[in-house]
Amino acid sequence: MTPAIQLTNVEKSFGITKVIQNVTLSVAQGERHALIGPNGAGKSTTFNLISGYMKPTAGSILLRGEEISGLRPFQINRRGLSRSFQVTNVFANMTVWENLRCAVLWATGHRYSFWKNVDNLPEVRERTAQILEDIHLTSRRDIPAGLLTYAEQRALEIGITIAGGANVILLDEPTAGMSNAETERAVALIRRLTEGRTLLIVEHDMSVVFGLADRISVLVYGQVIASGTPDEIRGNPKVKEAYLGEEAA
Repeated sequence: MTPAIQLTNVEKSFGITKVIQNVTLSVAQGERHALIGPNGAGKSTTFNLISGYMKPTAGSILLRGEEISGLRPFQINRRGLSRSFQVTNVFANMTVWENLRCAVLWATGHRYSFWKNVDNLPEVRERTAQILEDIHLTSRRDIPAGLLTYAEQRALEIGITIAGGANVILLDEPTAGMSNAETERAVALIRRLTEGRTLLIVEHDMSVVFGLADRISVLVYGQVIASGTPDEIRGNPKVKEAYLGEEAA
């Protein structure tokens, strides 16, 4: 089967500094794949390359077999890939409902139209309501998103990410800054909402990584030093030395 995401010999340089070096990475369709590594390893840069926020210096990036290197983010999104960011990225002054509805409108084929009343679009209402229920924010639907707790904002952002109907989801540190209880709820939410989709996740919490991922790739100094199942990564001596250390236990 054609991989959902395929990076081949990808490099990214800023001047003479190579941030990503000869990265080859394959994420199977329907797989939950974690990308881990120490701070500064190039994980977010890799996400930016895949999602079009940066252009690779060299190499190829395929989305379900289609070359996307050099495409703009909205073009890649329309091909079925959506992502979240490390920093919460919602419309703070719009309600929770309005945030989700914006994402649903495009996915259901409603483009810029000044003479349509969005309240009269039943498919949009139903889809928005379903996602609102999925992320457990129905009771918060009419409050400004900026007044949500941090964990609720992250849940809303995940809802927005999947609202567009993308089959390939990139989540950048979705549980960062959460308590243990909030993390458990977030992982359950991610597992449920990405069922049947492809997930590539960057995450520092190893309990999340080993509990959620089907496969894991380890990025160190801009290079993939290992890829494998959680058990293979946990027992890899190079990974232990470079990153996991005692956490592997």
